[in-house]
Amino acid sequence: MTLVTGAAGFIGHHLINKLAGEGHEVIGIDNLNNYYDPQLKRDRLFEAGIDRRSAEAGSEVVSTRFPNYRFRKLDLTDGEAMRGLFAEHPIRKVCNLAAQAGVRYSITNPQAYVAANVTGFVNVLENCRAHNVEHLVYASSSSVYGLNEKIPFSENDPVARPVSLYAATKISNELMAHTYSHLYNLPTTGLRFFTVYGPWGRPDMAYSLFSDAILNDRPINVFNQGKMSRDFTYVGDIVDGVERVLTQPRPVHDDARHRIYNIGNGQPVSLLNFIELLENQLGCKAKKNYVGMQRGDVEKTFADTSALQRDYDYRANTNLEEGISSFVNWYLEYYQLGGVDAGAEVSERSKQITSAD
Repeated sequence: MTLVTGAAGFIGHHLINKLAGEGHEVIGIDNLNNYYDPQLKRDRLFEAGIDRRSAEAGSEVVSTRFPNYRFRKLDLTDGEAMRGLFAEHPIRKVCNLAAQAGVRYSITNPQAYVAANVTGFVNVLENCRAHNVEHLVYASSSSVYGLNEKIPFSENDPVARPVSLYAATKISNELMAHTYSHLYNLPTTGLRFFTVYGPWGRPDMAYSLFSDAILNDRPINVFNQGKMSRDFTYVGDIVDGVERVLTQPRPVHDDARHRIYNIGNGQPVSLLNFIELLENQLGCKAKKNYVGMQRGDVEKTFADTSALQRDYDYRANTNLEEGISSFVNWYLEYYQLGGVDAGAEVSERSKQITSAD
């Protein structure tokens, strides 16, 4: 059985649908917090066949869509509940995607990041150690590269200059995982995600915020005068890579128990080009408000994915135009059907619209 944490999150939702759809036994957990509108998380669960009322009540729910998938509302920081989960289920592999997300939110809410991303991750490590889990795959982030100027970013580059607490907690995850691999021979693999986008994406991400503002004829803040670029990566490509690492045998070219990989598109795109493609798909022009760099931000991200290609034959195959089209089609359908109150949560965050995450 595979445990996926952050099951109601953006990437977790897509990963579980893929794993369960291919017949893997999966148990997913999520605390369903309100960092962004929990209704989107509930709707992701519903789309995966999970009864939302039972899930909210804390019951372990079996999916009506995937009989091999069950969900439980659970917080990683609850050590007793985590121990009970591992004791009850024969968990052999773990994919830890749960975390307090968002670079800028970490500036004003540091305690949330320490609790979820540090304490919660230690609970994951401890239970993996205690139950001899075969492989722990966990989400890291391109944010760890911080002020590095060399591009593309390589796994061998130093990560000693983070510019946000979020990035610092992700670096701590990598260090703790390395320690557990060294002390207990626990196989661990960290995946440094580069800006992920696509259907069911988070409403606080730039592409969702931009879409909401453009469609409602509000200006968007374009940071660093638009001189930004991001390695935008479609969620389907990300999930394909995560699944490969999680389910395929680990490569044997070295004896390392702890590994780090970049997982991205490997083709950075300027922010202005991204906005233009979004405008084309939405059929509306953006009103741009050019401003300076925001705290916690970096100018460029660019993934060197050669190691993941070598070890797992990973390649991102979705071009940006195709990916944005897929996102926009979902966005219009979901919000026009009233899946969440688009006029509340998303619009409120649009007042402080960001250039990228």
